[in-house]
Amino acid sequence: MILKGKAWKFGDGISTDHIQPSRYFHLRSNLPELAKHVLEGAREDFPTRFEPGDFVVGGGNFGIGSSREHAPTIIKMAGLSAVLAKSFARIFFRNSINVGLPLVICDTDQIEEGDELEVDLEGGMVRNKSRGLEIPTSPLPTVMVRILADGGLMPHIQKHGDFQME
Repeated sequence: MILKGKAWKFGDGISTDHIQPSRYFHLRSNLPELAKHVLEGAREDFPTRFEPGDFVVGGGNFGIGSSREHAPTIIKMAGLSAVLAKSFARIFFRNSINVGLPLVICDTDQIEEGDELEVDLEGGMVRNKSRGLEIPTSPLPTVMVRILADGGLMPHIQKHGDFQME
């Protein structure tokens, strides 16, 4: 699975409150509306500037905070391709795979705001087309790539009738 888009750079410790600001808590049952405010808590103008297919690029411990699936769900619903970061909060990582949002662990210091990226989830490589760099990642296990390709864990189970490890 190869993804292409532009990088939007964020720092360390982006929490679920940054991703889904608490001032929009009343929208929690209206995810399409909540997605219009994705990452507004970290960067006020972000929801009006990115384009579908772009990447969120974070530092360490991306997704700390709440265990709710709303945060990765609205990132995906907003049309962002994936999140790249040095590390992720464990529950955010698992929730992201469950909802079909690809996450990539890599050295994000080699990526700048606006860089054009190509991400190979199975091959374990981020190609920074703007800088001519290749940044190795840990390839996602085949089962995770299949879950992502199917749109998340529930669609994967519906398609295959059970959880498929192969």
